[in-house]
Amino acid sequence: MSRIPNWQGERVPRFDVDGVRGELRRLQDTCHIVADGDAVGAVSGGGEADEGGFELLASVPPFPSAVLGSAAFREAHGVRLAYMTGAMANGIASEELVIAMAEAGLLASFGAAGLAPDRIASALNVFESKIPGLPFACNLIHSPAEAGLERATVDLYLDREVRLVEASAFLGLTAEVVRYRVAGLERDRDGRVVARNRVIAKVSRPEVAALFLRPAPREILDTLVAEGRISSLQAELAARVPLADDITVEADSGGHTDRRPAAVVTAAVLRLRDRITRELGYASVPRVGAAGGLGSPEGLAAAFAMGADYVVTGSVNQSCVEAGTSPEAKELLARAGVADYAMAPAADMFEIGAEVQVLRRGTMYPMRASRLRELYRTYDGLDALPDAELRRLEKDMFHMPVDEVWRECADYLRTREPAQIDRAAKDPKVKMALVFRWYLGLSARWAVHGDADRVRDYQVWCGPAMGAFNDWAKDSRLFPVENRTVADVAEQLMRGAAYVSRLRQIGATGAVLASSLNDYRPAPLPS
Repeated sequence: MSRIPNWQGERVPRFDVDGVRGELRRLQDTCHIVADGDAVGAVSGGGEADEGGFELLASVPPFPSAVLGSAAFREAHGVRLAYMTGAMANGIASEELVIAMAEAGLLASFGAAGLAPDRIASALNVFESKIPGLPFACNLIHSPAEAGLERATVDLYLDREVRLVEASAFLGLTAEVVRYRVAGLERDRDGRVVARNRVIAKVSRPEVAALFLRPAPREILDTLVAEGRISSLQAELAARVPLADDITVEADSGGHTDRRPAAVVTAAVLRLRDRITRELGYASVPRVGAAGGLGSPEGLAAAFAMGADYVVTGSVNQSCVEAGTSPEAKELLARAGVADYAMAPAADMFEIGAEVQVLRRGTMYPMRASRLRELYRTYDGLDALPDAELRRLEKDMFHMPVDEVWRECADYLRTREPAQIDRAAKDPKVKMALVFRWYLGLSARWAVHGDADRVRDYQVWCGPAMGAFNDWAKDSRLFPVENRTVADVAEQLMRGAAYVSRLRQIGATGAVLASSLNDYRPAPLPS
């Protein structure tokens, strides 16, 4: 039987639960699991076999959080960990959040969705000033109702040389996401294709993942060349690279989500990635990450165990001090459990029936938004609504006459999508949708700004990961909202994932540890 010595140096094996946990948490060192009779303990470090020592049950190598996931992801994006914070729209993934992550050597995506180009440009000015040369991404969201806005956002990214975008909510490819990618293609001195504009595509369906895993479609490229928006050479080079460098598989997440099980959809996209890579013979293999439901170390460890190259968190970051949302919304988030969420109509894709996952506890938004959807499906326009129903909307949801709501809609659309006003004049159903989207859109802004009169209407995008995080952080220093900083949350989740993964390594050897050691927690609150 292998044995290790009775440690003659400063450190000896620990057999008490707290001591063993401390040894297991020394992730940068080799850890030996030992026995002394019926007692099982642990010690970190080295040592030579000695028949007079303890029985050696297992040895596991160093397992710091930096070994989780793909080294290629870390190298490509210039970060320390295979971890990313996803974009939360309307600037909830704020400049402060992106800067905090970048300064910690980590990747974050700015929440550009829902923001006008001049507001996004202002954020880019901040990044250029505060984090020059450090990694960050900007969101590019599919905007079927505002195609002009999507095009203007890509114009801005190309003009400002934004080198990484997180493309989200795409149901199919648009000319704009293709143009962003292809406009950055060139050859290096050895003739290899270099993609200066990188894309992280967030998807929830294998068929959408396939669009980003394959080269850009020929018909879109031909149109862009004909319009003079990319060159013929760029269109030629586009046939040799996938549209995206990274594919984030989004499972049961906040906001836009199909609520698919992570284990099912992630495995399917990993197989799809491998099949397409073999078929097309890419020089570099696209990476696949996991998102949705990641609010605890166990969740992250499971994602990496499935083969994810990186992980993306979302909901948990919204309660952090750097998040660009109100203290009122953060307190609601911090009280949420794992079942306090519901699906509700999405403002940006209301007409086609798309939904977002939102907080249910503390707000009536899911119920009220669902009522608007029922009315839209039932009636042909605002004039067709029963009078009692219209009065109820004006009193409970709009807090003003519907005519005033329409005036606000028209004022907004004149600067964003004036063609929508003409469509509404011709089709009462269009006008109805725009008025209902006024409420759906503003409800998110009321939450961001902490409008005290609208707490019951707050639309807060989040999913069960928020409840998982709150449960994990309970009684620790990360439980109070004022202590939650985004980089610290990232570090603690990744350290916890490494700890959980180390325990799985030990379990695979047959060594049995106390079940109380399974739980990695942040440091407790001071007494």
